[in-house]
Amino acid sequence: MSRIISDRDQLGEQVARLRAEGRTIVLANGAFDILHVGHIRYLRGAAAEGDVLVVAVNTDESIKRYKDSNRPLQPLDERLEILDALACIDILTAFEEPTCDALLELIRPDVHAKGPEYTPDTLPEYPTLQRLGIRMATVGDPKTHSSTELIRRLNR
Repeated sequence: MSRIISDRDQLGEQVARLRAEGRTIVLANGAFDILHVGHIRYLRGAAAEGDVLVVAVNTDESIKRYKDSNRPLQPLDERLEILDALACIDILTAFEEPTCDALLELIRPDVHAKGPEYTPDTLPEYPTLQRLGIRMATVGDPKTHSSTELIRRLNR
């Protein structure tokens, strides 16, 4: 099974096969533009919520739109390759949209894992989770880790 899947139809089919096997599907998403310990703790926590961890990574263009025009510092293919080395991830994909609502619709995971900084009130996808009956799990280290903060420290 290929871990990096760019084709949405193939992604949907692969997840449907895993669900038919009785596996619990978890979706986690993020930019992962500079990997740090907070990301690792988030992904490990997400993996613990089910049997199959699907990780959706923001494309370069989507990161430029919502973070900074000078980011990401690592291109998507490199970020995917780094994440592909983590044993806790089963499937990787990328998404261009501002939120992962379209992936939630396609994959219909059992669980949508988010970091501890999110609550139902602050998660843009929460109405989609409610409508589809997807459980939100808050996972990871409650200590805030931030790629933006790492960049600030490096620029001092």
